[in-house]
This record gives sequence, structure tokens and C-alpha cells, in this order.
Amino acid sequence: MMISIVLALCAAVSNAVASNLQRIAARTVPESKAFRLALILDLIRRPVWLGGIVALIAGFAFQAAALSTGPLALVQPVLATELPFTMVLLSLMFKMRLEGRIWLAVATMSVGLALFLFSASPSTGREPPSTKVWILAAIVTVAVVIGLCLLARLIEGDGRAALLGVATGIGFAFTAAFMKQSTSILAEGVATLATSWQPYAMVAAGLCSLFLLQNTLQSGTLVAAQPALTISDPVASILYGTMMFGESVRTGPWIILEAIGIGSIFFGSFLLAKSPQVRAQLLAQTKPKQRS
Repeated sequence: MMISIVLALCAAVSNAVASNLQRIAARTVPESKAFRLALILDLIRRPVWLGGIVALIAGFAFQAAALSTGPLALVQPVLATELPFTMVLLSLMFKMRLEGRIWLAVATMSVGLALFLFSASPSTGREPPSTKVWILAAIVTVAVVIGLCLLARLIEGDGRAALLGVATGIGFAFTAAFMKQSTSILAEGVATLATSWQPYAMVAAGLCSLFLLQNTLQSGTLVAAQPALTISDPVASILYGTMMFGESVRTGPWIILEAIGIGSIFFGSFLLAKSPQVRAQLLAQTKPKQRS
């Protein structure tokens, strides 16, 4: 389990680097290109965005390694540390000195994560999901993501970014589920993996989630987008892990501590993202273009 946690932390750092680099690029793209292929065509010409993609690929590699040794319900919550890593990297990129409130938020998230992992004590699943389970999970996931996106189109600003952040988090959680299954299939040999449908579904889900991520970062501030994405991913992953892979977490009185842990992660991420210092720096450094 410790190896899985270390690998998941490496994935969180890589994702934090990717988030900062991609946001710098995405927030300079005109709003008129949102939800269009033109958004990606514009971004792909920007070296900083490509650097973010390289970091994102590294994050996926670390995540896959973590999932090959640990359950979804363990690995994905650890990825919530991406948010404090994101803010620390943001301070280094823009030469900010982090205020005490930020360190308090980081400590709150860290304690919450430790409390959740201790109280939940996630265990590995009993057997891989059947094709029928995958189909049902895909239908529900696609319906929820599309619903969130349609609702996001009706509003603007940080509200849209938050809704898209939740949709993106769910998308990456579903991608992680495919990734976990693919790592198990890989143990049977490369030929078996190449002839299985799960890795191709993983790529498709990952690309769709990546497209959602670009729209999330382009539609509003990181203050609104990142907490929504950070929290929705592990929560959805716990549901996928327990309902699809047969992973187990402690129940009974332990649920109270688990809820406090998840609540602490959410509260810490909210505190961190709402920091006046971080918000002012974001608004000053990256104001989106309005013209096409």
C-alpha cells in the first residue's frame, strides 16, 4: 500500500505541473473557441501547453503504476493532494510568498486525507467487472457528464467552471477505472492487452476528459475549477471501486471519520482556492481574451 501511495503522490505532482501549464495556455484562448475543435488546434501551437501535456502523460504513468499495486479507493483520494501542489507551484512560477492561510489549508487537506485513508482502510477488489457492469457504468457516467455539461452551458463564469470541473473529475475517475483494469490485463501479456477492448476505452475516455479539462480551465478561474475537479475525482473513484471492482472500505462507526476526512479535504481545498492572495495573482496574471 505504501508503494501505491508514493506513486500516487508522484502522479499528483505531475498533474499539478500539467494543470498550471495548461491553464496558462488555455486562459489566453478566446472564449468563442470553447467547446470547439478550434480550442485544441489553438492550444497545440503553444509550447507551454505541450509541456503541460508531457507532465499529464507522466501523471498518467505514475497513476497506472499506483493502480497496478493498489485499489481505486486508495489511489484516487491521494491524488487530491494535486491541489496544494498546484498552489505551491503557482507561487514558484509567479514568485509569490504563500500566506499563512494557504499553509493552514494545506495542513487541513493533509490531515483530512490521512484520516480518510486510516478510517476507510481500502482493500483491493475481489474480481474484475464483467462487460455488463462496464456497459451499465458507461451509460450512467455518460449521462451524468452530459447533463453537467448541458447545465454548464446555461451559466457563465465560475459557476460554469465548477460544473465542468465536476464533469471532468468524473471523466478522469472513469478513465482510472479503465486504467486499473488495463494494468491487470497487462499482467497476462502485451498480446492479451492489445486484443482487449479496455485499453482502447481508456484512451477514448482519457481524450474526452482531456477535452473537458481544457474547457474547464478556459471557462473560469482555477479558484472555481480546481476544487470541484479535485473533490469529484476521488469521490467518483470510491464509487467505481466499491461498486465495480468489489473493493471495500470500512463501514459502521468508521463512516463518521471517513466523512470528516472527506469534509476536511473539501474544506481545505475551498480555503486554499479562495485565498485572496492566490485569487488576486490569478486574475492579474491570466485574463482571458475576448476577441476571436
